[in-house]
Amino acid sequence: MKLFDTIPTERPRTPLLDTITSPQAMRGFSDEKLRQLSDELRAYLLYSVGCTGGHFGAGLGVIELTVALHYALNTPYDRLVWDVGHQAYPHKVLTGRLNEMSTIRQYGGLAAFPKRGESEFDTFGVGHSSTSISAALGMALAARTKREPRRVCAVIGDGALTAGMAFEALAHAGHVDANMLVVLNDNEMSISENVGGMATYLARMLASGPYMAIREGSKRVLSHLPGALEIARRTEEHVKGMVSPATLFEEMGFNYVGPIDGHDLPLLVQTLNSLKDRQGPQFLHVVTRKGRGFVPAEKDPIGYHAITKLEKEKPAKTSPNSQVPEGFAPPPKAKKQKYCNVFGQWLCDMAAADERLIGITPAMREGSDLVRFSQEYAERYYDVAIAEQHAVTLAAGMACEGMKPVVAIYSTFLQRGYDQLIHDVAVQHLDVTFAIDRAGLVGEDGPTHHGALDLSYLRCVPDMMIMAPADEAECRRMLTTAYRFEGPAAVRYPRGTGPGVAIEPELDTLEIGRAEVRREGKEIALLAFGSLNGPAEEAASRLDATHINMRFVKPLDRETVLEAARHHTLIVTLEENVVAGGAGSGVNELLAAAGVVVDILNLGVPDRFVEQGTPAELLSECGLDVEGIVAAIERRRG
Repeated sequence: MKLFDTIPTERPRTPLLDTITSPQAMRGFSDEKLRQLSDELRAYLLYSVGCTGGHFGAGLGVIELTVALHYALNTPYDRLVWDVGHQAYPHKVLTGRLNEMSTIRQYGGLAAFPKRGESEFDTFGVGHSSTSISAALGMALAARTKREPRRVCAVIGDGALTAGMAFEALAHAGHVDANMLVVLNDNEMSISENVGGMATYLARMLASGPYMAIREGSKRVLSHLPGALEIARRTEEHVKGMVSPATLFEEMGFNYVGPIDGHDLPLLVQTLNSLKDRQGPQFLHVVTRKGRGFVPAEKDPIGYHAITKLEKEKPAKTSPNSQVPEGFAPPPKAKKQKYCNVFGQWLCDMAAADERLIGITPAMREGSDLVRFSQEYAERYYDVAIAEQHAVTLAAGMACEGMKPVVAIYSTFLQRGYDQLIHDVAVQHLDVTFAIDRAGLVGEDGPTHHGALDLSYLRCVPDMMIMAPADEAECRRMLTTAYRFEGPAAVRYPRGTGPGVAIEPELDTLEIGRAEVRREGKEIALLAFGSLNGPAEEAASRLDATHINMRFVKPLDRETVLEAARHHTLIVTLEENVVAGGAGSGVNELLAAAGVVVDILNLGVPDRFVEQGTPAELLSECGLDVEGIVAAIERRRG
């Protein structure tokens, strides 16, 4: 295997890879050619992700596994289901999309994850984790019903296997004795001992034809002897349990094989060929290394989970007559804080002020900026892995005992804990604070990661308080307000940086349900929620309109809304959330209940799933930038 210390800035030579327009083209390759293909694929992946940015380490770790899977399976007739999709870039390259990889995660380009409409090889669209086994099982049972001999394989990572949904699917697959293969890509957690000679030998033996024949033949013979079959089964189980983590999966009804080296291409091909036609549920455990082949990523797999695109250095422009005084340097520009950094700082400050605070996250420590909190308040920090439902109910249980849990979670992932939010937190009016990151149109990760539904699905929950900040300082005050509110409360904030407003160190609150009138104007009132206060400010200036920062989605500032309706001929609501059931709908309901008739224009995310692109591109597409807002208002006014 070729190792890399740097990311290539020029496209590497890939003569063999360039000939692969579909997996069919490589199925006659020798082991030597497969290794060459893997080396070229790794080099190309380093180059292409360096150009575009995107998920990095996971794809490098499954180069050999991806080649082996497409070599052994007759894809796309055989179904290959990837979990999450972070590791699917090599799959995209091998399935005819090599020349389109330069567009990945870009507006109008390839999706960041497998997407059914993009390729027949993408059998199931993903983005959230732990869905692959359920989806693959559905496909396997459909094939059984239709009497089709297709094979079905799900590839799931050890992180995704921490979610309860994955175990629900495993248990069901064993119960219905489905013909399917689950490949566990173990690249981080200590599920097993390191791969060694004994583990590899065991895997070869367990997957071999002679072993399976002896095993099944012995069972037939022993079935005639009272008690002998059960003794043999338990003996086999305990022997395998001593040298591999087989027992758990075999108790669920799977034939377990592994762990094997996920970078040993001939071994992978041999094992997959042995397992693919076995009847019943098969489980192959492969051990890989995240970032494999790129030395910095192997040393820092978390830091290289994803990267931004590498910008080529541009020579500095200097005037031949310009002179810089000796020892002089221009003052550095103030660095804007990301909203997640505002939250991370607030969490530590509030933890210092209140020993009841507990921080909970479902595997989002880095993304939600909980690193410092996890170090300074380790006894009050809980990362529950990819288990959003558990995270919410865990918080509910803590709140029952007088603690003050703060659940740090992405908007798109809170959808997975929605029943728990209602049933376990809200119904019982428990004191849980939800810090909802990545709200609105998050950008290049696309529709599976946009947080455009949370205002709608939270607003209908009784007793829920919901806030959306216009800037960083307001975000900190809202977090304090939510924390000190006795009941369920949510602060939803966008990905990335705010407008750059200075943050005061105090832990001050806001008056609950009180909006802020930022500009007085004529005829038109813009009622802006959260991130759209920025474009609303400029649009209001152009139109000589009133601009109101609503702050609270629930409870709404009834007095301010009614006052705006009395003194303006057009009310415009602005939100980075779907229009259906969102904050604007709340304004409509308030006015209707009060019997107020006024022209209303609700602007927000349209009633469709928005694809990937930069946030600016997506806001423009949805008509939520300044130009779009002004144009929509002018159309309404005729």
